[in-house]
Amino acid sequence: MNDAEILLKVKDVLGVTGEYQDNTLSGYIQEVRGFLCEAGVSVERQTPGIIARGVSDLWNGSDTFSSYFMQRAAQLSYEGEKNDE
Repeated sequence: MNDAEILLKVKDVLGVTGEYQDNTLSGYIQEVRGFLCEAGVSVERQTPGIIARGVSDLWNGSDTFSSYFMQRAAQLSYEGEKNDE
């Protein structure tokens, strides 16, 4: 999925319309995707849902990711390791 497609999916999940916040959301998307990559989650396993959850955490001013986001990221990372074996 390319960046534009991910942005549209994240906006849909968050209920954001229009283009006014696209730059902010794109920045958050890149931050979340970078976090997931560093956590060992392959780009292929980075679904719009987990990305939207992380963006939502940042969007709402949290200085930490939610426990759901962290647990799901850990699952995706572990599943990726299992599939690599």
